[in-house]
Amino acid sequence: MSLVALRILALLALILLVWNPASSRVLPSGNEPIVLVDASLSMSGAPWRAALDSARAQTGGGGRRGAVVWRFGTHVSMFDTTPPADGATRLAPALEAAASRAGEVIVLTDGAVDDVDKIPPDLLRRPRVIVTPRPSFWDAYVASVEGARHLTRGDTVRLRVSYGTAGKREGGRGNGKAALVVSVGGRRLTAQGVSLPDSGILETSITLPASRFPIPGWQVLEVRLDGAGDREPRDDARLFALDVSSEPAAVILASPPDWESRFLAKALSDVARVPVKMFVETERGHWRDAATLAPVAHADLNRAASGARLVVVIGDPERTQSLTASVHASRLVWQTNGQSGDWYVEPPLSSPLTAALSGVLWDSLPPATAVAVSTRDTTNAMVALTARLVRRGPARPIVTLAQHNGAREATVTAAGLWRWAFRGGAAEQTYRTLVAGLVDWLLGEQGAESRERAVPETFEVPNGLPLVWRWMSSAEPRPLVLTLKTSNETRVDTLRFDAARRAELLLPPGIYQYALSGGSERGVVAVEDYSDEWRPRAPTIAPQPGEATARLASIGLRDRWWLFVIAIAALATEWALRRRQGLP
Repeated sequence: MSLVALRILALLALILLVWNPASSRVLPSGNEPIVLVDASLSMSGAPWRAALDSARAQTGGGGRRGAVVWRFGTHVSMFDTTPPADGATRLAPALEAAASRAGEVIVLTDGAVDDVDKIPPDLLRRPRVIVTPRPSFWDAYVASVEGARHLTRGDTVRLRVSYGTAGKREGGRGNGKAALVVSVGGRRLTAQGVSLPDSGILETSITLPASRFPIPGWQVLEVRLDGAGDREPRDDARLFALDVSSEPAAVILASPPDWESRFLAKALSDVARVPVKMFVETERGHWRDAATLAPVAHADLNRAASGARLVVVIGDPERTQSLTASVHASRLVWQTNGQSGDWYVEPPLSSPLTAALSGVLWDSLPPATAVAVSTRDTTNAMVALTARLVRRGPARPIVTLAQHNGAREATVTAAGLWRWAFRGGAAEQTYRTLVAGLVDWLLGEQGAESRERAVPETFEVPNGLPLVWRWMSSAEPRPLVLTLKTSNETRVDTLRFDAARRAELLLPPGIYQYALSGGSERGVVAVEDYSDEWRPRAPTIAPQPGEATARLASIGLRDRWWLFVIAIAALATEWALRRRQGLP
């Protein structure tokens, strides 16, 4: 009888373990808290050590309260004690992740949170916030550097530099004067004295000839604020990458100049990633450089057009015929003097641009303001896009592709397409895609396939933020091997693109020469020492007690160790009794 009882006891224990029924109980609000530790760069030093001490205290010393500790900054991750390295302080994702659990939520931060205004009030009231503010100090910094990316050796580099100060000025620190020093590769190019504001940001312009750069190609300028006398040197300099070539790869002749030529020049420089030079005819027969408005002789115009790989004629093509008659480069003719009205662009026909323009919601785009009848020979031309006046009547070609005397030529007869770029969003991307597709076909042997597969969205990124790469080819995104070289090391990474055709890569500060495997993509990217986190900022979140709630805990029988002991003990005892009685 004892053997049967042991067998029944063992089977019942095994059945319960397989079934695993659960029981629930209410845990105190302070049990198993979630501790969110700010791991942004502004927490470096004493604030980080104070946050670690607070985290140890909140977890009950060795985790006796079963606390869960997360780091937050640019993203949310499991906790470790490595120094903070994130270049932003975003609390919202961490609070949203913690909202899936009941119990106490504790936030340890210096108070400078970037996205407080984006957090719902009920979510922001819940956590207990412990603020360890940074020591106050006075800081001078370079906020931003902007300018043209692609230049020729004969151009002038024009940089718009924003600089400012923050914090309370200490006695005897700084005299209100400093200098902006521009250098490349450790070689000083120019310096300009500036006056520092008491607080806030000022902007100034710095000009220097591109001929000062030692070699053509990609250069990374450093713009440093010297002589400020502040206590934080890591935000005193910003980097700016630009490409200097011997001759412009694209020349734009605008006659007359208008908004169409202005938006086209910017889009062409961005998507083609080549130096673009624009000349405008402000008066009949008088041409000027669009950047400086300096007069340009006809001989210089002919020389620039003859040496370019792509010549763009925009406005009235008849007024530039004498300048482009002997040009054998690829040509884009953009006529803007046509029949006025609301011309709605229709989905693309079969052409080399079809793949690039697929998926565009054409009904959501602003209409063209005018369409001209092309004066070019379109007998053998391929129609890529058409438009209809107020969506009625016959469709009129507005983009055609042709080849004359061995040179490719694209003709656009619609005016007002610049409004696509002006609207922004999806409409702007459509405009850029159209310009990129035209450039691909004009300059490439295989149309869109000659386009760069992936490009960095920005050439410089602050410390602690990832470099973002965007897939540009019409083909489906695929992983790409990326080789990065600095002055003393080489590293290899893989770009893996998500559904939005973006890939992120986090790198330490430095200047990197990059190359993508299996293609000709080359360039330079830079990760700066600068970060907004280094600058003194007023706390945007204050200490608060929080609104902790009790937590309902569910415990299954498999979580109770004694049930396993009963099952094992019953089977072992039964086996021992059977052996003693000589049973099998």
